[in-house]
Amino acid sequence: MIVDTDVLIWYLRGRPEAAAILDTYDRIRLSAVTYMELVQGMRNADELRALRSTLASGRWQVLPITEAISMRAMTYVEEHFLSGSLQLADALIAATCIEHGERLATGNLKHYRMIAELSIQPFRISSSLP
Repeated sequence: MIVDTDVLIWYLRGRPEAAAILDTYDRIRLSAVTYMELVQGMRNADELRALRSTLASGRWQVLPITEAISMRAMTYVEEHFLSGSLQLADALIAATCIEHGERLATGNLKHYRMIAELSIQPFRISSSLP
């Protein structure tokens, strides 16, 4: 399973729905793009340390952007930007999933709906929780 940025944000904020989905997997993978998006959203050094600590547990793996991932993402952007507004980061994350033969856990279904070969594990947050 590769986890999208939104799911990891909720996980790091302590949401039980995110923990429940991630706790079902022994190994959790994320794209280097997701890691960079998370770092860019950090408010302080403590949050960055918490992210690094979480990822250092051995259960997490950050997948680099390879040439094959780049080429596939370029194709997706060419095919889907004008018709579906596919963004660069989402194209790279989707390409990472497909190149590694993994599903994507995401709550952002509309970001990826146009990529037919991508297998998605939908994620939702309960509105009744803080």
